[in-house]
Amino acid sequence: MSAAETAPDDAPGADDEHTPVDTVIEVVDEATSGPPPPWSRSLTSHLAGFDEAVDARFDRHLRGRAPVDRVMYSVTELADFSLLWHLLAAARGLRSDADLTAAVRVSAALAAESTLVNAGIKSLFRRERPIPDFERPHHLRIPLTTSFPSGHASAAFCAATLLADGRGRAATVGWFGLAGLVASSRVHVKIHHASDVLGGVAVGLVVGQVARRLWRLR
Repeated sequence: MSAAETAPDDAPGADDEHTPVDTVIEVVDEATSGPPPPWSRSLTSHLAGFDEAVDARFDRHLRGRAPVDRVMYSVTELADFSLLWHLLAAARGLRSDADLTAAVRVSAALAAESTLVNAGIKSLFRRERPIPDFERPHHLRIPLTTSFPSGHASAAFCAATLLADGRGRAATVGWFGLAGLVASSRVHVKIHHASDVLGGVAVGLVVGQVARRLWRLR
């Protein structure tokens, strides 16, 4: 039997493949695990009436309607990991050097937004996600992170703020309209409470405005 075969699991070199990234992931997992702290439960409990009222409106007017379900589920899947926004920014970046710089700014801001939301704010609140009382009609990726704030909403409004920078009124309405659709889709598919989405919108707008001021294109 070789020395390698008899070496104990905790021998030097046994964890050589444990990278700094693994350490960061473990820290984040530990921070986001466990029940919400008492102050978070108290705060979000005050939002329950608002969340239930919005959810009831989605039940009455939108959920269960095949065309609406298809659009909402498709949009929410496209926006996973901010893919939709990266692709739209990259496509526009093909037009000129200035647009390429703007596209890089969008991607950099989204990376900062994701870190702030997923490794920061979510770990503080640790809010539980809503439990659907219906069978979802389409495939949906279930996130591993906690609920508040909505990362889809924060990414959408961060990206819209930057993509609309320096554009006309029609383009601005279009970008923010798409951001609103992505954000509302998270309530429709019942992955987030409505207040999670509003929190995400606020975070996204702030991050987008900060990115605009720190990285001016003109």
